[in-house]
Amino acid sequence: MKKLLWCATFLVCTCVWSQDEKGTFFGGFESNSQWLLDDDGLKELDTDPGFVAPEDQFRSNNYFQLNYNYGKFTAGVQYESYLPSALLGYSPDFDGGNGIATYYLNYKDESVDITGGYFYEQFGNGLILRSWEDRQLGINTAIRGVRVNYAFLPSLDVTAIYGQQRNAFELSEGVLTGLDANFDVGMASGLESVDLRFGLSYVNRYQDRGTNEEIPSNVAAYGARIDWGVGNFYGGFEGIIKGEDAIVNEGALISNRLYDGTALQVNLGYSQKGLGINASFRRLENFSFYADRFAEGNQFNQQLINYVPALTKQQDYMLTNIYVYSSQARLLTDDLEQRAGEVGAQTDVYFTFPKESALGKVGTKIAANFSYWGGLETTFDEDLSYDVKFIGKGNNYFRDVNFEIKNHWSKTFNSVLTFQNVLADKGVVLGGPLGGPDDIEANVVVGEGTVTFDGGKSLRIVGQHLWTHKDRKNWAGGVVEYSFNSRLALYAADAWNYGGDGEIHYYNLGGSYTKGRTRFGMNYGRQRGGLICVGGVCRFVPESSGLTLNLAVNF
Repeated sequence: MKKLLWCATFLVCTCVWSQDEKGTFFGGFESNSQWLLDDDGLKELDTDPGFVAPEDQFRSNNYFQLNYNYGKFTAGVQYESYLPSALLGYSPDFDGGNGIATYYLNYKDESVDITGGYFYEQFGNGLILRSWEDRQLGINTAIRGVRVNYAFLPSLDVTAIYGQQRNAFELSEGVLTGLDANFDVGMASGLESVDLRFGLSYVNRYQDRGTNEEIPSNVAAYGARIDWGVGNFYGGFEGIIKGEDAIVNEGALISNRLYDGTALQVNLGYSQKGLGINASFRRLENFSFYADRFAEGNQFNQQLINYVPALTKQQDYMLTNIYVYSSQARLLTDDLEQRAGEVGAQTDVYFTFPKESALGKVGTKIAANFSYWGGLETTFDEDLSYDVKFIGKGNNYFRDVNFEIKNHWSKTFNSVLTFQNVLADKGVVLGGPLGGPDDIEANVVVGEGTVTFDGGKSLRIVGQHLWTHKDRKNWAGGVVEYSFNSRLALYAADAWNYGGDGEIHYYNLGGSYTKGRTRFGMNYGRQRGGLICVGGVCRFVPESSGLTLNLAVNF
């Protein structure tokens, strides 16, 4: 397969180049590097040695992508290196890796879209399937195989996939097949006023069960969805049923008992000029789905087939990102911790004051967000079977209430004021068993102001404070950033944990320079340990100290 694709790519490019030397090259290079240093200041107790740099003090993740397009054909390749080791917090499977990671050849016209090699795909909201790349999280779940999308009508298209998911520089044990169909009623009826779309999805994982005849080789998931809009109102529904599979924890089969899973998500919203309201409800029961069943629960989010991000507000500041939520979709049957999934909701409200109002004269925008997530009320029997309620009164996992007020006072000054009240299960935000007595309640206030000057100069100042009686107690933080122009910016930041057993400053000094399509960034300082989240998906990063370099070039 690999040799065939390379030959096809070479022939297409050679043939195209020989015709009239037309076509387009595009791609980019990205490099993220660390030089880690010992830091005995990163300790909470006198007996703590602080941060001790690993043997590989220098670590670097590098990506080079090159694509070529000519007419209906596009071919591409991505080269990656993680030498001598991957950045801290990334899967050790990447350590020392160096070589071609992905490649593809694509043909696309008005009705058909065919890709051979590595490809990315999403069915519906991603609850049943999403293959994607996020370098900041260390995730690349591209599928190597074949993807075909065919539009039977402008209102009806079907996508079929077959392949194996990428796992670092290897492939997963499981083989994935999938079908997805989308039908647009409004387009089919010719009525512009009708906004109604239906979708059906199917995904199957085949994995050799070895000598264990009691676990299935094939695990399939089936889904249906509907999206609609009427005037200023809109909404969507998606439901998934996953077939029976064994439960795995920390790479070991728990038992031969099989469990199925379900997912349900409902979205409702209203939008008009100056006002937006959006609400989401989701229930997940035993809904983790991996390309290799023995990868279930790995802390690096490797080999995930589906996409179940935390539906909470994605915060922008240092202290509002200390207590964050990671979705709890798994079924655990351990004697010490038994749970079946999560259920909860999130609501966002956005309001812009009209210009003729007193507050509108200074450009005031208000955003409010509320989210709550808890465990499903579940009763487990001695044989590890269980009864679960649709919602019930399970353990409280996470609750977040926050407000944001943005003012544009003049052409040269704007401000942002944020308040957050968060209640979190310590096991969710810091790792460990859930449902314990040590819930953390914290309040965070953030004030931000930006002043712009002539010549593209600007000064941004952020002040932050977090209060809590639990965990590491109080924090104070600040950022000062000065932009000399649109290309050069410098900043200094500090998150000071002063309320616990000791005092620690997580300081950072750095800046960035941008010219054209090239950006270079550098900072020196400390990384606070904990969860880092992008788009609701989180990974754990350990505390560290050192120098970080970033280079990105697009062409």
